[in-house]
Amino acid sequence: MLKNTWKVFGIVSILSMVLLLAACGNSEEGNEEATVGSGKEIELVYVNWDSEIASTHVVGNVLEDLGYEVTLTSLGNAAMWEAVANGEADGMVAAWLPGTHGDLYDEHKDNLLDLGENLEGAKIGLVVPSYMEIDSIGDLPEYGDELGQKITGIDSGAGVVAAAEQSVKDYGLEGWEVQTSSSGAMTTALGEAIDAEEPIVVTGWTPHWKFAEYDLKYLEDPEETFGGEEIIGTMVREGLEEDLPNAYKVLDQFNWTTEDMEGVMLEVNEGADPEDAAADWVEANQDKVSEWTEGVE
Repeated sequence: MLKNTWKVFGIVSILSMVLLLAACGNSEEGNEEATVGSGKEIELVYVNWDSEIASTHVVGNVLEDLGYEVTLTSLGNAAMWEAVANGEADGMVAAWLPGTHGDLYDEHKDNLLDLGENLEGAKIGLVVPSYMEIDSIGDLPEYGDELGQKITGIDSGAGVVAAAEQSVKDYGLEGWEVQTSSSGAMTTALGEAIDAEEPIVVTGWTPHWKFAEYDLKYLEDPEETFGGEEIIGTMVREGLEEDLPNAYKVLDQFNWTTEDMEGVMLEVNEGADPEDAAADWVEANQDKVSEWTEGVE
């Protein structure tokens, strides 16, 4: 009887060991398949400009590859800054400073974290086709009749539009107005004017795909209404580093060039879905992506 009992005990022990090893194996396999952001949600907000569509979708793609559930939300300028400052959104890579979003930065800087620039060499101003024989904003009155005393702008909340409206005052452009619309409507009007070789002046910024597509020039700004060179910065909500340390690290290390951004923008302009264009860029630039994800656990 005792002998049989020991046999049973031995069989049970062996079975227990097999089950334990199997469980460990499954756990290890699961750990190999798991990613750092698995089951974690993050929301990035952006203003609906071609440049910010490109950058936000690229960063979103990288975070998705790390396993995060990423939501990308398009908002107006003021709403974008407010969403990050009050914690409704986790971050954004669309802060144009020091000029374009300067007022919004001053309003919200105490309630968010500034992770610094992600792109340098940005610029805003008034842009015309190179075939127009004009070089300075101060010379616009000479084209007043042909242009209908109109500057074609984008959405009314944009910093470049506010600067354009200020330029009307600074340069004494009496009777001129900045006609607001959208980024898409502005570039459509620009393209149609260039096809017909007609004069047009638009609110412009760099990086933008239109500079790769058309022969354009900025009008000189001796009054410095549009300011000097700008950067695009990354802002995140307070507490993000503690809540999502790996996502925070990616956002903190995100940095690229105007050429990088314009490549994504041009692909989108040629008909690609922003998600597809972003994925194409990420796949083709793994060396740069690895710099953004360095140190991610």
